[in-house]
Amino acid sequence: MHPGKSTVERIVLAEPRGFCAGVERAVEAVRNALRVYGPPLYVRHQIVHNRFVLEALEAEGAIFVESLDRIPHGQRVIFSAHGVAPSEWDHARERELRVIDATCPLVTKVHLEVARYAAEGRTIILVGHAGHEEVNGTLGVAPGKMVLVGTVEEALCVEIPDPSRAAVVTQTTLSVDDTRDIVETLKARFPQMVTPKTDDICYATQNRQNAVKELVESTDAILVVGSRQSSNANRLVEVARMRGARAYLVDSLKDVTEPMLEGVRALGLTASASSPEWLVEEIIGAFAEQGAKVELVSVARERVHFALPMAD
Repeated sequence: MHPGKSTVERIVLAEPRGFCAGVERAVEAVRNALRVYGPPLYVRHQIVHNRFVLEALEAEGAIFVESLDRIPHGQRVIFSAHGVAPSEWDHARERELRVIDATCPLVTKVHLEVARYAAEGRTIILVGHAGHEEVNGTLGVAPGKMVLVGTVEEALCVEIPDPSRAAVVTQTTLSVDDTRDIVETLKARFPQMVTPKTDDICYATQNRQNAVKELVESTDAILVVGSRQSSNANRLVEVARMRGARAYLVDSLKDVTEPMLEGVRALGLTASASSPEWLVEEIIGAFAEQGAKVELVSVARERVHFALPMAD
């Protein structure tokens, strides 16, 4: 929509927002491979959860597939930022596919933790959302040795063979607050449970959630630019709502409706880690045309950069 005669006087913009280093790396890996090798270029899963990014890459020659069997024998494939199970690597080798691994290094960190805990003979509890690509890949690192827990209620009920040999890891894009509650519940039940030396929830997820918490204090409603398929986008909305804010998930300016803006003078604006900045700028521009001023709320400066993955 176009905001028309909206009541919005101020846009309060969160920083950081939008693309994280892992997403930038994954998207650039696809574009770089297209420049070097040309199309077609196959990508296992959606490289990131944002339809605008996917449509742009498809226009450049990327082909997204949900199964390696859809890829002709011997072709080149990129594994998405969400990571894949070791069995997918085996399958790729069987089909002699040429793999470029764009798995986010922070997801790779979790995979390595799972492999280490499994080698130690532990049962690994994965805190995450069933069906998410990252979770599917992580569960595949140690099949038969892992249990998925998604809520405090599930944490209260989960049973493992030897409570003294438990370990826990988490999906990287969860709500920091919800995950803390789940892990604390598990610790109370399994006091000998081991945890990673550093937090599995990625720095970008934490920073964007902290920024949303600041937006709640100074706005009447919050727009989160992101896809409904994006875990970190949905968590941003949840974080805001848990603090009593009116918060809405929108793909783009076209999804902004009049009821979202009713009575809103100060509008908070942020974007998930898989949303390009131009979507944010489009929304800012529409309100700026009506005289809204833009303010910035900054909680962190991100200087993380991941090198592009090596091609075969």
